[in-house]
Amino acid sequence: MFRYLAAAAILFGAASQPSAVEQYKNLRQQARSAHQAGDQSAYLHALLQLQEFLHHPPAYVEATAKAYATTGDTPHALASLKEFAELGQTDEALLSDKEPDFAPLQKTPAYKSILERLAANNAPIARAETALILPDPGIVAEDIAYDPQSKSFLVTSVLKKKIIRLTLDGRAVDFAQSPSQWPMLAIKADLAHNLLWATEVALDNFTTAPKSDWGRSAVLCFNLQSGALLRRIEGPVHSALGDMVLTQQGDPILSDNLGGGLYQVIGDRLKQIEGKEFISPQTPALLPDGHSIFVPDYLRGIGILDLKSGHVTWLHSDGKYALSGIDGLYFAGGSLYLTQNGTSPERVLRLQLDKTFTQIASEEIIERATTTLGDPTHGVIANGFLYYIANSGWSELDDHGDVKPGSHLTPARIMRFKL
Repeated sequence: MFRYLAAAAILFGAASQPSAVEQYKNLRQQARSAHQAGDQSAYLHALLQLQEFLHHPPAYVEATAKAYATTGDTPHALASLKEFAELGQTDEALLSDKEPDFAPLQKTPAYKSILERLAANNAPIARAETALILPDPGIVAEDIAYDPQSKSFLVTSVLKKKIIRLTLDGRAVDFAQSPSQWPMLAIKADLAHNLLWATEVALDNFTTAPKSDWGRSAVLCFNLQSGALLRRIEGPVHSALGDMVLTQQGDPILSDNLGGGLYQVIGDRLKQIEGKEFISPQTPALLPDGHSIFVPDYLRGIGILDLKSGHVTWLHSDGKYALSGIDGLYFAGGSLYLTQNGTSPERVLRLQLDKTFTQIASEEIIERATTTLGDPTHGVIANGFLYYIANSGWSELDDHGDVKPGSHLTPARIMRFKL
């Protein structure tokens, strides 16, 4: 969900067997120490370990290419750089010859071909259309749900700390305020029980939340029609419960973007159901069997968590698909729909899965590199469409949640793509 949370997640972890958070922290420290010592061989070795552990995210693939180039290993540098390009990425510094580490590669024919692919990866693609424009540019929209009874969307606001109801003709009214006056993040509608679940999070260092509350999270349950608050469940200490999915019974499963854990609402309490494999889990998606969920990790890619056994397997990119940097993830008709605000360029994609839902068969880009995409956050599938929030406003905020000097917020869009 939040890029800075993924980095901060290395500070927390379980005390017994090494968790993914602890392993990531240790590998990062090894790489940092080797780099500071000028030991290029040890640095490259640490990067390769990180790349493998994180399932080949583009950022580490490119970092490995630089390390190879620095050690004079041109063939491996070109191979890694080619993989980076084939993952659909681009790098403005590379395209403008501002990366001195790659100077030894510039005279090779393969390098020129890679640059052409990087430039092509930044070409705009727009296959969705604008459904609605949020009237208030200052809310910084995060998550979205749909209520078919009132034919309206419900959208959480980070800066205004509330939920708004948005009708199909663009009218917006306040639905509910954060009871603690914290940023509001995840939201899901339980239509069978007329409930709306949401989260409020006192994000660390955010000036919009009291400093005394930083690191606290809560799960909220509202009446879907009236907006009355029915329940509030406090989250674990030092957590950011920023994303959610509902089970077939309507029970929320929440991702702790900061601590790496996954929690399920059981009655009036939260039960941890996974705490080892993820570093910064984002929006889960329920599989049709109801017993497993896809869990996108902002750093490690897409895991499949068996809710009964707790076992996690991973979708593999095979050097073709960039699976890190995912914020929102949704499953429909054998495909995963995802918003990626941690890749370059930022994108909205459809991944067609095989019949077992364990392998990726193909990739289709819905939107990338357009003037209106900005930072896409979350979406919802309704009425045969994927609706997703574009131009959320996150890119205009600094690490304290304040608008960056020289920046200004513009209205977010709800985009629509026919499934």
